[in-house]
Amino acid sequence: MSDAQGSPLAEAMNRLWAKFLPQMEHRVGTLQNAAENLASGTLTAKQQELAAADAHKLAGVLGTFGLKDGTDLAREAEGLYGGPLAGNPIAISRLRSIAEQLQTMIANRH
Repeated sequence: MSDAQGSPLAEAMNRLWAKFLPQMEHRVGTLQNAAENLASGTLTAKQQELAAADAHKLAGVLGTFGLKDGTDLAREAEGLYGGPLAGNPIAISRLRSIAEQLQTMIANRH
């Protein structure tokens, strides 16, 4: 048997990862910006809606690449952005943390 890293499936997944990486990074950026805007009290309803949608999309794509923890984090962000957030310091802290963890997870995938 050949090494799993060199298998055609692994190579195809790596190519797909490279293809979708800029889009994933952009979506994490959306989450980071939304968290900062929430912290400063300037998050608009449209930005919150966009953050929830991007978190939903991240949850799906990260799961496709076997990053279950990333899927769980993105789903948590989606849930938080899907509800009322104004004046919730715990949500602000958690959303900042989620965005940071997702950024690290994506950057460190090999």
